[in-house]
Amino acid sequence: MPESRRFCSRCDAPVGRGREGRSGRTEGFCKNCGHPFSFTPKLNPGDWLGGQYEVLGCLAHGGLGWVYLARDHNVSGRWVVLKGLLDTGDSDSMAAATAERAFLAEVEHPNIVKIYNFVRHGGSGYIVMEYVGGRSLKDILLGRRREEGEDAALPLGQVIAYGLEVLRAFGYLHGVGLLYCDFKPDNAIQSEEQLKLIDLGGVRRAFDVNSPIFGTPGYQSPEIADQGPSVSSDLYTVGRALAVLSFPFRGYTGRHLRSLPPRGEVPLLVRYESYYRLLRRATHMDPARRFQSAEEMAEQLTGVLREVLSADDGKPRPAPSALFGPEQHAAGTEIVSGLAAGASRTRVNGAAPVARSEGGAAAALPAGTGPVLAPLAPAAAAAALPVPLVASADPAAGFLAGLTARDPDELAAALEAAPIPSTEVSLALARVRVELGEPAGAERLLEEIAAGQPDDWRTDWYRGAAALAAGRFTDAVAIFDDLYDLMPGETAPKLALAFCHECAGATADADRCYETVWRTDPTFVSAAFGLARVRLAVRDRKGAEEVLDSVPRISSNYLAAQLAAVGAAVRGRPPEELDAAVLAGAGGRLESLRLDTERYNVYAAEVLEAALAWLKSSGTDPAQGGGAAGELLGTPLTEPALRRRLEEIYRLLAKLADGHGDRHALVKRANAVRPRTLF
Repeated sequence: MPESRRFCSRCDAPVGRGREGRSGRTEGFCKNCGHPFSFTPKLNPGDWLGGQYEVLGCLAHGGLGWVYLARDHNVSGRWVVLKGLLDTGDSDSMAAATAERAFLAEVEHPNIVKIYNFVRHGGSGYIVMEYVGGRSLKDILLGRRREEGEDAALPLGQVIAYGLEVLRAFGYLHGVGLLYCDFKPDNAIQSEEQLKLIDLGGVRRAFDVNSPIFGTPGYQSPEIADQGPSVSSDLYTVGRALAVLSFPFRGYTGRHLRSLPPRGEVPLLVRYESYYRLLRRATHMDPARRFQSAEEMAEQLTGVLREVLSADDGKPRPAPSALFGPEQHAAGTEIVSGLAAGASRTRVNGAAPVARSEGGAAAALPAGTGPVLAPLAPAAAAAALPVPLVASADPAAGFLAGLTARDPDELAAALEAAPIPSTEVSLALARVRVELGEPAGAERLLEEIAAGQPDDWRTDWYRGAAALAAGRFTDAVAIFDDLYDLMPGETAPKLALAFCHECAGATADADRCYETVWRTDPTFVSAAFGLARVRLAVRDRKGAEEVLDSVPRISSNYLAAQLAAVGAAVRGRPPEELDAAVLAGAGGRLESLRLDTERYNVYAAEVLEAALAWLKSSGTDPAQGGGAAGELLGTPLTEPALRRRLEEIYRLLAKLADGHGDRHALVKRANAVRPRTLF
């Protein structure tokens, strides 16, 4: 037993310390209070206990006793662990050891060490436990630091996997009315592919108010001394252990005894925002603000794990939510044609003004300059948000299940006439009011619900949706940010925040949230189009094209994404930024799509206009000795050929146009672009 860890079990004064070059005594009496102490193992190799267990040696010493390795000669010579008291003169330690024996006899879980027997030897009692080969999490961490330096930590995915196994064990213990109380990396061993809790010396029953409470500074929750242990204090220890294992947490027993380090000081927390928020909730000073069950924390931690792994390897990991349904529909997928109707006199169908030569023909036809994707409408974004799942215990759950496919107006009428009034009916009606563009009506309903259900997070969810629909983006961001703190592993709050940030013009924040959502779960197509919009807003065309290309072929929005990618490649792009590869890529993409005649020619015109502008500005027209000939959309890359093809396209589109004004504008465009002739 290291001298630095020798303290009196009664007054906590240092004992057994050396001086003047002499080693300290392992047995004696405390000079402060006179209480006896002993830090000497009581068993030696070769000792037999109960006529069955042969001691092989001392494995380690823990907070409550020595741990020995022994062989069970009654069961095929298997290895077992014997655990005895560290200080037999301490009544609290004796009580804890007796409690551990009783609790272990009741516990049966794959993540918790098994108890086989209890034997007495030489006046002392020993618990006979399953031998778990492997290393403790603390030893694994220290080993990594020896190899990589003092700032090394375990991979975050690995740490979260450990946390999930601990939470499974805690969920079991809490379910049978037990609290672990003293979790730390020392008390869990990785054995092959499984994690096991090995020390239940601090375990107590949830209703026990008399037994001694054991804990470890840096891990124990701050309210223990006043309120005693609880489920939330157990989960606090898990949060602290996750932090210690995942980054160099200096000062966790001192300066940050009751806090996390500032996020900006820890690169890992900067990179993985959801993980930071999970730790912040798990270790909140207020027990009511923490996770309230191991199952709840495990559910959110699993969502965070999906995000972390997807960020590390780029592979999406979609999964259904236990709290939300899918997004109602993909918002913001509307694309703007480069030849949109209703163009002004100086901007022909959304394209840049035509520069005319003395002969009347167009000197250059730059690509369209309008947006590729329509701006996100706040009301449409609010209506597209995922809907919280209906509580199955609600009396109107069956009634609501049959209303999901109705038109919003019909749905509102049906909900107002619901045969069974309930919280779920009121929440559904609030959602429909948002969809119908009546956020004020939704907020009145939500105030009534909150008066009776002040702790129901779903009222806040719909309050945020109503604020977004009404254009109150600051209020909406604050609400959804709080919900992100509450459920850091859920996708829905991040998508909601992305919508709010984009509508408010906070492009960088929107990009971050959209990317997290899309990278993790590609079923949220709204995130792909949102990410493309915000990247186009900062002129990151390549980034926007990559996102649009990642919309899967099986998606109903695949075609819209591909057409948006065509527009992203050429629209509003100065001719000097274009080159043959960009134009060929846009043309090849367009040719690969199955489009009707009108839509194909609208986008073909835009690509060919860009090519013509590029030829004129770069001097690469082969007809004038400027470069090698090539083709784009079946048209030679020469100015006369491009002009003839554009003239044909505009006249075709004029025939297909619905209104006289559109037809007239397209004919004018055809006349402007046609090649020069002698007559």
